[in-house]
This record gives sequence, C-alpha cells and structure tokens, in this order.
Amino acid sequence: MHGSVYTILAACDDVCMNGRLERIVPLRRKDLLGANNELAARGIRVLGVAFQILPEAWPKREPEQDEKHFTFLGMIGMMDPPREEVAAAVATCATAGILPVMITGDHPLTAQHVASRIGIASDAPILTGPELDHTSDRELKSRSANVTVYARVSPEHKLRIVESLQQQGQIVAMTGDGVNDAPALKKADIGIAMGLSGTDVAKEAADMVLLNDNFASIVAAVEEGRVIYDNIRKFIKYLLATNSGEIWVMLVTPLLGMPLALIPLQILWINLVTDGLPALALGVEPPEPDIMRRPPRRPDESIFARGLGRHVVWVGVLMGCLSIAVGYWYWQANKTSWQTMLFTTLTLSQMAHVLAIRSEHISLFRAGLLSNKPLLAAVCSTVLLQFALIYLPAMQTIFHTVALRAIDLAVTLAVATALFGAVELEKWMSHRPS
Repeated sequence: MHGSVYTILAACDDVCMNGRLERIVPLRRKDLLGANNELAARGIRVLGVAFQILPEAWPKREPEQDEKHFTFLGMIGMMDPPREEVAAAVATCATAGILPVMITGDHPLTAQHVASRIGIASDAPILTGPELDHTSDRELKSRSANVTVYARVSPEHKLRIVESLQQQGQIVAMTGDGVNDAPALKKADIGIAMGLSGTDVAKEAADMVLLNDNFASIVAAVEEGRVIYDNIRKFIKYLLATNSGEIWVMLVTPLLGMPLALIPLQILWINLVTDGLPALALGVEPPEPDIMRRPPRRPDESIFARGLGRHVVWVGVLMGCLSIAVGYWYWQANKTSWQTMLFTTLTLSQMAHVLAIRSEHISLFRAGLLSNKPLLAAVCSTVLLQFALIYLPAMQTIFHTVALRAIDLAVTLAVATALFGAVELEKWMSHRPS
C-alpha cells in the first residue's frame, strides 16, 4: 500500500527499521512525520509505503479490516520541479490583473515551497483539504479571496473552490487532467484540460485542451486574446468613424445648396477600397507594449466603452466637416475640381485616421510606421489608387474626377494631417499623467 505518509502511518502498527520490526510508538511516529515534513519543505513529493502479510487461507473480511495492522516500510521522495518559464508566466499574470491559484494534493509544505519558487504569494495562508471539510460555503467565500495555495485537496474541494470564486464575481479558468477533475472543469468559466497527461473524460468536460501541458501557454493565450480584442475594437473604430464621416458629407452638403457631393461610384470606391484594405490590415496589428499590464476588462463591458463611442462621434463629425469645408470652398470659387477635392480630402483623411488609431495609447511615432507593414502597404496602395482615379484619363471618365494641381493636393494633405494631429492629441490627453 502507498499514499501520503500521514494516511499510511495511520494504518500501521509496526515499522521496519534495519531489517527489524518495531512498534510505532508516539516518539517514532513523530520522528517519521518530521522526516516527511523535512522532505516536503524542500519541495519533494513524498509517498509512504507499507505492507501486510496475509495468511494463505485469507478469510473474507470487510474492506475496513484490510486497512489496518500494516507495517511501515519507508518513504519515497520524488522531485517534480516546475518548468523554468512558469515563474515568468506567473509574474506576467500579476501585472495583467490575473490571480494564479495553486490547488494540489501534495503536502502543504511541498505546496508552499513550489508556490514560493514560481512566485505565487508564499506568505499567504495555505488552506488544506481537512480544513475545507470543516469550512462552510459562506466562510470559504470570504477566505478564498486571500488564499492562493490549497494543499491536500480532493476533487470535491476543487469544485467548491471554483464555486466560491465565481460567487465573488471572478472569471475562473481551471486546469485539470484526471477523471475526478471533470466536475470542476465543467463548472469553471473556462475549463482547460491537459492534452498530454489528461484523460479523455477531462478533455470532454473542458472548453480547451492544452496540447503541451504548459501553464505559460495559457498566459500566452490570454495575451493573444487581448490582442485580438484590441484589433477588433480598432477595426470597428475605423469603419464606424469613417462611414459616419461619409454620412455627414451626404447629409449636410444638400443643406448648403451644393450639388451631389459624391456620385454612387465614388461612394462604392470608398467603401470597397478606402475602407476595406486598411480595415483588414488592422486585424494583424501587433500587441501594444502595455497589453499585459492592464487590468482585465469587465465581461459585460460594451465594445463602445473606454472612449470608442465618443471617438466615433467626434472623428466622424470632424472628418465630414473638414471634407465639406474644402469642397464648399472650391464650389463657391466656381472651380470644377470641387467634387474631386472633397472626394480626395475624405479619402486621405481616412488614411490619416487609420494610421493614428493603430494604438489606443501610444503615438504612431513611437509605434513606428514599419511595425505593421501590411497596414502601411494598404495605406500606400489606397493613396496610389486614389491618384490613379484623379490622373488617368480612363478613370477620370468613369469616376467623374479631374486632375488636381500640386497646390490642391497640398490642401488635401494639410486637412488630413490636421485630422491625424487631432486624434494624436486625443490619445495624449486621455493618457497623460494626472
């Protein structure tokens, strides 16, 4: 028979010492438990081993009778050190507002040693399975907020821990590999089964399967998820702001007595080329430097939270007004290029906008133009295609454009630069030190 030293000793009457059997008196039991604690404090997982000699004519007995009168043989120590990258992953969790909780069936001293080694708070109280058995759900809910290490726990305890954390409003991700872990994996908001050592039952109950059984991969997945969410926000921010700018142009110009500001083909061009290519390139924007130094967002947070909705409104109004102002100025001057000027100003303003919103927190000059080469290629391609619409005779006929002078192009670039500066100013004001 083998198991924890405490459990094995409870079923033993004798101990084998130097080939002789000795009775386990209280002093001997204390010495054995002390040796177990010494090994556990060094991070070694300890198993106790015992045997029982049965007579040839083994009578049928109750199971409880078979778990008594053993002879203690000794202890087996196994070193199972954490992977080197785990400590760095735990440190990243701390900066990202994620609280790692260690739940193990090992000795409390072993758990404390490992927890200290990987950076989980070692000075916090350790809650053990026997203590959990005598702790009510209400008390566990209050205590679990300050406990980061659980030792000597059973699968039933894991389920209670998950439920108590969820009752506090926490989003719980639970890892497990055994059959008995299935209830806790199913109950957790995100159940993560081990792909290498996990059982089929655990994999079926989990939401995700970790192929390399590495905790650092979970942290990397959190970072990737934040990058994807950020890029979705940028995609929405760009499309809604630019489209609202087009709407303002089409709504306001008739009120000023101007002819149709944009013909249908020009609107289609903007929606397919000017909006499409840069918006798709935003999807591969690299992570921002502080992405794992932010607290987690609330699950019920709107996609328009943290200033996105406000940005869409004011940028759309500004983009529309600037484009209308340029077009109206040229129209009042009886210049045939007024519609082309409005069209080009709107297009270049959208390019300036997409470059400015690449990061929600840092300036484009700090992020670097080359840090997202697909987006830079999309912007350059869109600008070149816009110039083709303006200067190629065949395209002029189709899109009703005229060639612009250098001074006219300078005006459109100046307006686009003004919009870029306004967005950069918003970022600086929103994140300047208070």
